[in-house]
Amino acid sequence: MSRKSESLKDKATKNFTEFSQLADFSLINFLKADPQSTKDGNDHRPRPVFSGHYVPVTPTPIPEPKYIAHSKILFEELGLSSVLTKDKKFCRFFSGDTDVAEYPMSSFGWATGYALSIYGTEYIQQCPFGTGNGYGDGRAISIFEGLFNGKRMEMQLKGGGPTPYCRGADGRAVLRSSVREFLAQEFMHALGIPTSRSLTLFVSGTEIVRRPWYTRGSKHFEPDIMVDNHAAITTRVAPSFLRVGQLELFERRVRSNSHNDAFDELKMIVQHLINRNYHEDIDPSNSFTDNIINLSCLYRERLISLVANWMRVGYCQGNFNSDNCAAGGFTLDYGPFGFCELFDPRFQPWTGGGEHFSFFNQPFAAEINFKMFCSSLQPLLLEKKEDIEKLEQIKNDFSKLMRKDIQLMWAKKLGLEKYNETLTNELFNLMAISKADFTIFFRKLSHIPENISFLKESFYLPLTKELDEKWNIWLKKWNSCLKTCDDPSKISQSMKHVNPKYTWREWMIVPAYEDAERGNYKLIQELQSILSNPYEEQSLDISQKYNRLKPREYFNYGGISHYSCSS
Repeated sequence: MSRKSESLKDKATKNFTEFSQLADFSLINFLKADPQSTKDGNDHRPRPVFSGHYVPVTPTPIPEPKYIAHSKILFEELGLSSVLTKDKKFCRFFSGDTDVAEYPMSSFGWATGYALSIYGTEYIQQCPFGTGNGYGDGRAISIFEGLFNGKRMEMQLKGGGPTPYCRGADGRAVLRSSVREFLAQEFMHALGIPTSRSLTLFVSGTEIVRRPWYTRGSKHFEPDIMVDNHAAITTRVAPSFLRVGQLELFERRVRSNSHNDAFDELKMIVQHLINRNYHEDIDPSNSFTDNIINLSCLYRERLISLVANWMRVGYCQGNFNSDNCAAGGFTLDYGPFGFCELFDPRFQPWTGGGEHFSFFNQPFAAEINFKMFCSSLQPLLLEKKEDIEKLEQIKNDFSKLMRKDIQLMWAKKLGLEKYNETLTNELFNLMAISKADFTIFFRKLSHIPENISFLKESFYLPLTKELDEKWNIWLKKWNSCLKTCDDPSKISQSMKHVNPKYTWREWMIVPAYEDAERGNYKLIQELQSILSNPYEEQSLDISQKYNRLKPREYFNYGGISHYSCSS
């Protein structure tokens, strides 16, 4: 270990009292609480919330919490020592017991409301009151905000019990979904894609919740049984958890003139978004309208880059509504998500998602979410024609810029200096006909093969002689394009940096959460290690176990090839 590493280790936060001193609450200090809320956070029953940016609410601790895992990588980034996971107060706090909070921490957390729009259509049916004033964080409760090595981070419990937005549910998350979210967030980070992060994962030793799920081997599309699951809490971390849907909620209130402070509350939350997620790029000395224009450009850039990178690694955000779209430009929701194995542009893991949120349709979903983002900002421009026209142009340019980024992404995956539309479309067609595995195929292609024999292990079915010939013709065209670039070894290395070797395969994750239900967390820890190095060549044993095609029996298998959002 280097002297620098030893020094950082010595300075790392090692106990709960030291951790408490990192507290710095900008959201609850800068924004407005719901005026009808309680001061102590005892606010757990469904009710409409008409104004304010957040509701103070105390989480409901899970009984007999058991530590399962933490992200050593994130702990190091935040300057936290792993010995904190042995600290009783730290463990109680992140399993939902805020009674242990020490000054200057808050003894309550907060939940936020947001609006829902799907593909640009506004909905209020999901709100139990039919008004849109009861839709928001039903089981996500933020409990800490602080400065870690100079960076502001918010920590949010997923499964911390009911809030006013719970719509009558129990506010709990099951162990299955908690394990998936915990592993997926850190995997996405290892892939180099902006994301919320995973801090800790705890399970209750005694609390059981029932959810619809699938019988083993089920071919049903929707869950066919009710299953008992251990309740769990995972803590996710991000610079903020502000969503496009939150901005929409306040814009709707301005539009309907729902209360006297509606405009000010919209302005406050947009300013808070700038402070939390864009302060390094937006000059506070500029006028507020200039900063709104700048904000829209910056968010457009982040959102486009995010979605292009999702597609690069085969990720599908199965429910990419505006309320699941982070206004900071990172991956937020890990409920109905999946990674494409068998290449299919229409891949959609969530049974409730439909083709409009499928793998290749994500750029269009992103564009519509961006339009909702811009519409939410427009009232703040005070009907100034010039500024409104600028915002409109920024919005209209989204599809052109998105297309450019997507094309550049495919070029990089193929090791090309520029996008070749004919070559790329021919490839998609061949991959679909040949039943190619998305990740294995592109990783093998990164070795720059000259004939199809090297790629055959990436197909789910044997190739016909005719397909062999078509592949060899395509490979010859592709190799001729590469020869205009650098030498093959450099191209190969570059391709391996964008084409991971290891990916998320749901059928490999299932045993981890099933073992965890029985108290065995070894497989979770193994997956943590493997998924933290997705681009690296790992041991032969690891490669044989985790770098392989999906077994035939898992196709059309409920809970693996597709799943509901019950979590």
